[in-house]
Amino acid sequence: MITSGEGKYKVWLDKIELDEDIVCVVGGGEKSHIGSVVIVVPGDKPNVMARKGHHDHEVLVPLAEGICGKLNQTVVVVGGIHIDNATEEEINIIKSNCEELLKCI
Repeated sequence: MITSGEGKYKVWLDKIELDEDIVCVVGGGEKSHIGSVVIVVPGDKPNVMARKGHHDHEVLVPLAEGICGKLNQTVVVVGGIHIDNATEEEINIIKSNCEELLKCI
């Protein structure tokens, strides 16, 4: 498991390597949950499934695309990061911390 950030801005990623594919679970903030699922196949656009009212795909899509591009494998990223009443600044901190996760893959 890799992590980035501290306190309620801490995010984490756990990677499971299958024979030819990668599954990643992402969580953090004040409450981890399943907000979105993203699948990316090399050379294709991401497919996104998001729970109503959730915006977790905004950080999961770049992670899935980045991991797929780095490893040239099909990638599924599932998870969610929640902070109550998050401000724009807090959302940007979470996005930045998720970018740091990608650097560690």
